[in-house]
Amino acid sequence: MKLWITSLILNILMTECLAKMPPHIIFIVADDLGWNDVGWHNPEMHTPNLDNLARQGVILDSSYVQQVCTPSRNCFMTGLYPFHTGLQHSIIKNYEARALPEQFETLPEKLKTLGYSTHIIGKWHLGYCNWKYTPTYRGFDSFYGYYGGAEGYFSHKSKMRLSDVVNMTEEIIEPIQVNHVTKAKWYDFRFNKEVFYPKKRTYSTKLFSSRVIDIINESNTETEPLYLYIAFQSVHGPFQVPKRYKKWYPADMSENRRTYCGMVSALDEAVGDITDALETKGIMDNAVIVFTTDNGGHYYAGSNLPLRGYKGSLWEGGTRGVAFVYSPTFLKKSSYVNKEMIHAVDWFPTLLHVAGGTPDRSLDGVNQWKTISEGRRSSREDFVYCIDDIQDRWAYRFRNFKLMYGQKPDLDNRWKVLRLFDIEKDPFEQEDIAEKNIDIVEELKRMLNLYRDTQVPANYSNVKEITSLYRISKTILSPGWC
Repeated sequence: MKLWITSLILNILMTECLAKMPPHIIFIVADDLGWNDVGWHNPEMHTPNLDNLARQGVILDSSYVQQVCTPSRNCFMTGLYPFHTGLQHSIIKNYEARALPEQFETLPEKLKTLGYSTHIIGKWHLGYCNWKYTPTYRGFDSFYGYYGGAEGYFSHKSKMRLSDVVNMTEEIIEPIQVNHVTKAKWYDFRFNKEVFYPKKRTYSTKLFSSRVIDIINESNTETEPLYLYIAFQSVHGPFQVPKRYKKWYPADMSENRRTYCGMVSALDEAVGDITDALETKGIMDNAVIVFTTDNGGHYYAGSNLPLRGYKGSLWEGGTRGVAFVYSPTFLKKSSYVNKEMIHAVDWFPTLLHVAGGTPDRSLDGVNQWKTISEGRRSSREDFVYCIDDIQDRWAYRFRNFKLMYGQKPDLDNRWKVLRLFDIEKDPFEQEDIAEKNIDIVEELKRMLNLYRDTQVPANYSNVKEITSLYRISKTILSPGWC
């Protein structure tokens, strides 16, 4: 009887402690992970750690992101649509003097006011040309990773020609003729502000998980809640992975696909190592883990089936991202698939609420915690996929209807046409119903124009600016030139 009473008292004390202590927030972002590249959608994928977390937590079946890297990371960091910050067009390239504008408060800055210790591990990709744009000036206590968008997983170098840069994305409307053909390499890896050289031939996925584990082990987690923003390089190109991960997949796969699948499994193993560290530290019961991709899988090797489209497109395959939330304590409802509409801008107010803060009503994002944790209806009924004033393309969702314009389809060569889809009846976007529903098209255009009236012009470099920066670039990617 005494043992039972002692156990009861300890449980009560632990519950009170958890109630007073804000949860540790672990926000994990995969890069270019396709809809069909996780085990809970595709049993051919070897992702046991992610599968277990997803199935024991809440699988988000209608979680939307932007079509490419920088705009999505803008959403995570600010809770604002990219067309409200000037980052709506394309990605920030190594040569460009642009960044997330400093007037927008970031989630880690807000969390620091609530007593959180904030750390970023992995990819930044929100600008670096001035120190004020880099992570330790934007709310993070520490930074371990790289500034740019892509590099070697072992070398930590990006290697491009200028002509590759200005033509590297399908989002460029017209090909730009550039005479420079000289190749250049940039080393891009930092520990806080210092250039850092990790142990040679160590795969970046392992480097990042090891750094996360060090932070967990070294932190005073009993008095200071953690915010870990873990932006893995995986599974963005170049396609590189230690051979042992490829062995889990059939030899008759294409080489790119087999390597890519191995990269997914390496990512899965890293997530397993991190959750093991949380368990060992004894803080898993006071943690909320979010996992999401930043956009759909690349058409080279990723798979978004049965969704239409791929990274860079406004089709569902480019914008409907794999995601889940796991927490053994803070989810009132778990082990289910949530089909409610959630957008990348919602993570800012949702996680701020989880941390005990009050989201600003000026944000584009809305607090979705009750939607996720209790299975309630979504706090939103519409969202903007994209308003790109450089390329003149956009897409808008209201309830089950999706209206899009200016997206080059994968089945024909038409660009500047309006398309309307009923995503509930036609989730794979096979039947354009615009001509049959002119009234719906006009109403959705009217609603989208209310957002368009609030957009700011895209901050996007022209060729002369890129060329100038190309000429003065050095071998190490460093801030201080804008």
